[in-house]
Amino acid sequence: MRDFSRRRFLEDGIFAAAAAGAAAYATSDAARTQAQTAEPKVGANEQLAMMIVGCGGRGGEHINSFASKKNVRILYLCDADEAHANSRADEFEKKFGYRPKAITDMRRALDAGDLDILSCATTNHWHALTGIWAMQAGLHCYIEKPVCYNVHEGKALVATAKKYGKCCQTGTQCRSNPSNIEAVKFVHEGGIGDVNFARGLCYKRRKAIGPLGTYEPPKTVDYHLWSGPAQILPVTRPNFHYDWHWQRQYGNADLGNQGPHQTDIARWHLGIDRFPNSVISYGGRLGYDAEKKDPNYVDAGDTANTIVSIYDYGDKTMVFETRGLETPDLKGTKIGVIVYGSKGYVVQIDYGYSAAFDLDGNKTQEFKGGGDHFQNFLDAVETCDPSKLAADARCGHLSAGLSHIGNASYYMGENDKVSVKEAEDIVGKLGGADDHLDTLHRTVEHLQANGVDLERTPISMGKFLHIDPQTETFIDDDAANALLTREYRKEFEVPAAETI
Repeated sequence: MRDFSRRRFLEDGIFAAAAAGAAAYATSDAARTQAQTAEPKVGANEQLAMMIVGCGGRGGEHINSFASKKNVRILYLCDADEAHANSRADEFEKKFGYRPKAITDMRRALDAGDLDILSCATTNHWHALTGIWAMQAGLHCYIEKPVCYNVHEGKALVATAKKYGKCCQTGTQCRSNPSNIEAVKFVHEGGIGDVNFARGLCYKRRKAIGPLGTYEPPKTVDYHLWSGPAQILPVTRPNFHYDWHWQRQYGNADLGNQGPHQTDIARWHLGIDRFPNSVISYGGRLGYDAEKKDPNYVDAGDTANTIVSIYDYGDKTMVFETRGLETPDLKGTKIGVIVYGSKGYVVQIDYGYSAAFDLDGNKTQEFKGGGDHFQNFLDAVETCDPSKLAADARCGHLSAGLSHIGNASYYMGENDKVSVKEAEDIVGKLGGADDHLDTLHRTVEHLQANGVDLERTPISMGKFLHIDPQTETFIDDDAANALLTREYRKEFEVPAAETI
């Protein structure tokens, strides 16, 4: 347990001293060894000293949830937008009676050496590096989904957690919900017969984010820090915050934003603990010209808002459907999972409720209850036991990895525009447990219902990619493998897993 006396907590001098070394984060070997071996042991009057990195919408939920825990004291709120950090600190003081230090560079607090745990709710492209830095500094960490921006980063995060023996919880909170735990147990015990197929859904309306252009970042943002591992590029979206989700330099679209929740549950039901044998995606960023009633409209987003990703595991199949335009539900859910069995099916209807049905659609059983994923993390930290985590780094990496390889297939075939008939010819030849033609036809109907002219703006057919599940790389495809990592800026490199 760290000593965070009033003097140490309030003394600004720690930041002046740390700033000199902030250009390249590296504590001394001795300090790092001491931090890594100083395991928290929470007694009756002791608390875990915490920093929360990322003070946007989800960060606010982290702040309120962790601050309400009796064994946690939040020392730092960090955000590259100093206005976000200070605003959250102001709100925090009014609500909880003390004020965390608002900072823009997490390395200042990591170097101060007075922390036990960190939670991360930053932009996707910062997730993995935040966790790696935290564990290198001796901290346990909670990392929002997706835990990584790409496959390279996920492997590095897993390797770091293993090397340092730290608790690294993934923010796929459905893993802690009794509704999902009981539903998975029911499926695994044969409740719906033989199971070899699951479908994840993200039917979430996402409007256009504004015209592609050149904009200035907010004056309160340290754009160098915000960009971090990404190259420093012109801002091309009107709304700086949140809409980065739909730009591939920083985000992973809803396939990587919402997808890790549902692909995680689908993997769990299917008992899958590896990368698939192959992937193919099709779709596009479609419908916003119709939404704007302007055929020349070019949206600032460059990720797909409609995409179907098909994952083949040999004896099992998983499909994830993303739809950003108006759409009806499927079997009672829009953001959930459908698990198909020989005797019926189970539907995750929302995070705290799932139900089983027979083959005629009659409900046979219900599974209810939400959990506390943050508390599960703290329980593991208190005993320094990563095995207690409901969703460890590897779990998060596998589920996030599905979104990354699905996007890779799409990006590889982004310019390969196909007619509906051509798409039918391609997906109709795919194997697996899904009726791929039915899925395609439902997708086409959804696009047409939203005014998409598929002759003028046809869908893109992604490249069929073969995967080596052991190495988690594409087979004999250098171009595709290049999408599993990125060119990192000096000072913000994510190391290869084998070098950690």
